[in-house]
Amino acid sequence: MSDPTTPALPVTFRPGRTRAVLLTVGVAMFAAITAVALMLERLGPGERASFVFTAALFLGVLVMLSRPKVVADDEGVTVVNITRTRRLAWAEILRVNLRPGDPWVFLDLSDGTSLPVLGIQPGIAKASAIRDARALRALADSRGTGAETA
Repeated sequence: MSDPTTPALPVTFRPGRTRAVLLTVGVAMFAAITAVALMLERLGPGERASFVFTAALFLGVLVMLSRPKVVADDEGVTVVNITRTRRLAWAEILRVNLRPGDPWVFLDLSDGTSLPVLGIQPGIAKASAIRDARALRALADSRGTGAETA
């Protein structure tokens, strides 16, 4: 029997609004800093290059911050955080937590650790994050060991 809160697989969860803001700000900053570097007549080629390099560095950081996502498929979950990606089998996930005040979802794992999941974060889209956390929880309960250990 299929639960209406359980999404069809594969499914990807990501903080869409946060991602859009980060990428838009990053591109705008890159364009603005590069334009300033090209318009300042007193700058030499090396100084212009350092402006553009700094702008590219800022953009790169914001692109990295926009990376987080969670991909759930039949075999398990892939958690992509800022610099690290981790693949989990459904049986490894005991519980999906998003408590009031949490910055993002946490997964309680069968090895006794907790894994932050930055791909589901309340930030500027709280209702969407709660909906995504519930959907991931329903998937974990129906496919993993979470329901058996409660």
